[in-house]
Amino acid sequence: MMQSYWFGDLKDGSCRPFTGNAAAIADRLSAIRIGSENYVPLDWRSAVDCGICRDRSEYLQKLRNACILFAERRIEEEFKKNDVVLLQMVRTLDEMDTVINLLTGRVFDWYQVTGPGFSRKYRRIPPQTFIKTISSGSGGSLSQIAADIGRISRTRTSLAREVSDIAGEIMPNCSALIGGLVAARLMYHAGGLSHLARLPGSAIQVLGARTALFSHLREKTPSPKHGIIFQHRRIHNAPVERRGKVARVLAAKLAIAARLDYYRGIPVPEFLEAAQKRIDAAGTAP
Repeated sequence: MMQSYWFGDLKDGSCRPFTGNAAAIADRLSAIRIGSENYVPLDWRSAVDCGICRDRSEYLQKLRNACILFAERRIEEEFKKNDVVLLQMVRTLDEMDTVINLLTGRVFDWYQVTGPGFSRKYRRIPPQTFIKTISSGSGGSLSQIAADIGRISRTRTSLAREVSDIAGEIMPNCSALIGGLVAARLMYHAGGLSHLARLPGSAIQVLGARTALFSHLREKTPSPKHGIIFQHRRIHNAPVERRGKVARVLAAKLAIAARLDYYRGIPVPEFLEAAQKRIDAAGTAP
């Protein structure tokens, strides 16, 4: 049986060398497919006998150059995927939420020092209104910081809308079931669309509930019934006693939708119609 390696093909003790530069060898590395049951471990001396190199040092140098080029190509291919940009957008969105919340709390503490009686009023008004009030009436650095929070919040809103739109293009079936923003967050926590497509429904159901899951495993607390998907109205609007079932059904349909998005990349109306009916039934059935 012929065995193919990066430097040539071996069969019955004879070798047919492969000639080419590092780029050609990298192409060959991508094309070679050998099953584990047929693989024969390689000795560098075989490459010497094949006339590809003079010694082990030259063998390692040629292989190193080809492997580096091969790795660079694979990295470039990964970064060209559409979901890579979406992952960075979702991460930025989450970090913007953290920054907005931290700065809003800090501005509140600062403003409270100048007007202690404001604390009770703050609890009864939306944070956006509170920030707008401070930015227009306080003056100085406090007003400037509040205005910056307002600008970051508006940028965050624009980014969330863009994330939802792009998710609708990359993940049309998942987005149709739970909305583009929640679908993008699911993909982010899974590590990419290809990873999400390989997850079973049970794993998708608790994506984003890492703390609760580890608490369940270590301290035997109640297991989490849902993670990120709780953000979808079908779950958080469902009766408490039915949320677990709705989450299971929705996660199972999302597992199928993720595979359709990854392998087809287009909406599948017949699947979506059947899935919507099944999810609705889970929330209303006795």
